[in-house]
Amino acid sequence: MKTVALIIAGGTGERMHQDIPKQFLTVNEKPVIVYTLEAFQNHPEIDSIAVVCVDGWEQMLRAYARQFNIDKLDIVVPGGENGQGSIRNGVYELEKHFDKDDIVLIHDAIRPMVSAEIISDCLLKTKQFGNAITSIPCAEAMLTTSNGEDSKETYPRDNLKRTQTPQGFKLGEICDLHREALEKGITSSVASCTLMIELGRKVFFSQGSEKNIKLTTVDDIDIFKALLISKRSEWLK
Repeated sequence: MKTVALIIAGGTGERMHQDIPKQFLTVNEKPVIVYTLEAFQNHPEIDSIAVVCVDGWEQMLRAYARQFNIDKLDIVVPGGENGQGSIRNGVYELEKHFDKDDIVLIHDAIRPMVSAEIISDCLLKTKQFGNAITSIPCAEAMLTTSNGEDSKETYPRDNLKRTQTPQGFKLGEICDLHREALEKGITSSVASCTLMIELGRKVFFSQGSEKNIKLTTVDDIDIFKALLISKRSEWLK
């Protein structure tokens, strides 16, 4: 059984208001996507890396892989019409190169602080249960609203999970899931875990972290820089 990391880098990052896709923004002289690739490159249980890449950036991605010694990068796939389409493109391509019982960990390129522990637990739970969704508890008070302006009702936070990536699956099962979704006209599910639930499947949780942030806005870049400083300080102790 092999394990492949499928990195989703097909978005343009409009909310970041930058001229280049946010996964290719440089932070401390290194592109965001390289931090993400290095996490999987350095993990001993990851056999191969594939990237679903935004159009026009494929050669740049290959160049960065050479520059930063990401030698597990084997496959680069074009992005899709949306997130679901990009993941579908990726898993369909993996199906040509790997066995149906191999494991794929689907991960956002813009979650560069994913740790070895998170990857390991996602892989462990996927082997144990057939899938694994990286998640963390909901710590905030939760309110429901129908208009976005006010609320008269709370929702118990113990019943909620905040999902992250990676999200792990058997390759054959996630490919079959996407084929079923197309047959049923489901084309814009926001994540693999939501697609599973929309199609009546049960998902299982693996360990996430508050540090495993998704870089969506400029403020997130500032948080990322602070986390890098903290991580560097830990190395120097």
